[in-house]
Amino acid sequence: MSEREPEILMPSQAGARESGEFVSQPAKLLRIAAMIRELLDEVRKSSPDEAARKRLRAIYTRSLATLKEGLSDELQKELETLTLPLDGTSSESEIRLAQAQLVGWLEGLFHGIQAALWAQHMQARAQFEEMRRRGLAPGSPEEPPGENRRPGQYL
Repeated sequence: MSEREPEILMPSQAGARESGEFVSQPAKLLRIAAMIRELLDEVRKSSPDEAARKRLRAIYTRSLATLKEGLSDELQKELETLTLPLDGTSSESEIRLAQAQLVGWLEGLFHGIQAALWAQHMQARAQFEEMRRRGLAPGSPEEPPGENRRPGQYL
């Protein structure tokens, strides 16, 4: 991931962004991540036979494709460079590694989103504190008229 943290876009904004790192479908991302984590736990607990490994490969491939739908081009390319397709002869260990790698990447993405949200929160808080310090009400112009300006806060 780059030094800039990914942004979360609201559904109405999804078509508006063309560059940068962003996630347009965070709920879908969370659902897929939870599913993959559960699958990984199940694979660790059992020893899947050939039919189960075939099914896991199909789920893994579909999950990757679905994940990409909610990611910016930059994040899609990053994901593609880190994941390799599983072929018909993938062993149980290869499947475990691929799933663990995907879960790890998703967790890193979520941490980046959390950091971006925290930074936005702190920036908004700093702006609010600055307005309070100046005695301005939220949404009022930066410089109120000189005659009508009174010091202090009003509730």
